[in-house]
Amino acid sequence: MRRALPALALLTLTACSTGPSLENRGQVTAPPGDSHHLTIGSAGFTESDLLAQMYALLLNQDGYKTSILTVANRELYEPALESGQIDVVPEYAATFADWLNAKTHGADAKPVGSPDLAATMRALRALATPRGLTVLAPGRAVDQNAFAVSADYARRHGLTTLSDLGASKLGVRIAAGDECVQRPYCEPGLKKVYGIDITGVDPKGVGTTQAKRAVQEGRDQMVLTTTTDATLDSFGLVLLADDRHLQNADYVVPVVNRSRAGSERVAKALGKLNDVLTTQDLAQLNQQVDSWRRLPADVARTYLKDKGLLK
Repeated sequence: MRRALPALALLTLTACSTGPSLENRGQVTAPPGDSHHLTIGSAGFTESDLLAQMYALLLNQDGYKTSILTVANRELYEPALESGQIDVVPEYAATFADWLNAKTHGADAKPVGSPDLAATMRALRALATPRGLTVLAPGRAVDQNAFAVSADYARRHGLTTLSDLGASKLGVRIAAGDECVQRPYCEPGLKKVYGIDITGVDPKGVGTTQAKRAVQEGRDQMVLTTTTDATLDSFGLVLLADDRHLQNADYVVPVVNRSRAGSERVAKALGKLNDVLTTQDLAQLNQQVDSWRRLPADVARTYLKDKGLLK
């Protein structure tokens, strides 16, 4: 059952501490809890809604009562996860690792997320554990930055990877956010790792309709989007593979409050999704919600039934 975030809850979440208080630090090392009622957090965008719905359905089937709480701001939902107002949240390994690292060591701390999933997970768990959080195993699905060109452009120049684009020596203008100029995963990384000749950044945003149309119509040659973008086909765009692993390992990972949802039973229930949910699946599920206007709860239920995970 989905429920919107009421004003009272928003005020309560805003007032959350940023970690276990001194008198509650013992909870961090206490045995994993197994509460009967679990609150699943959603960050309020399509993919997070879908993942939260699937988590809830899998936990319901295993005998838990669940509710879904939408909190569209990590600055609010992460402290709520630490305090136990939220018990489970779908997260992204590298992004969450860097976020916790900045929260722990300051905004200027060297990032700990990387293209190496194992190293990223080690760093993430080291940061999460002292906060009373348990990071469960990552699945197969990854939602990371990606670059797309028009299918016609790719055919004409024989492009399937970003390495191909670098070797082509073509001048490329990117439709992206204005931060692309300085972010290591964007213009600097494309130049350094792939040798791509970036002629400019067209500040139309990450994966926006305007950015995709600029590439579709040939005003720009490439657009910054994500690997689970569900609308590329409708713009005649295709992704170029990140074959030298410029992007960080943003695999989907469930994060739980250890004292309330740290049991092996919870991990086993949510782990069932890891074996089946792929990046392509996630893109298709996003498409059903964003383009076909289906409800996330209906899309999630149908998917789990189709995969034999739900009776």
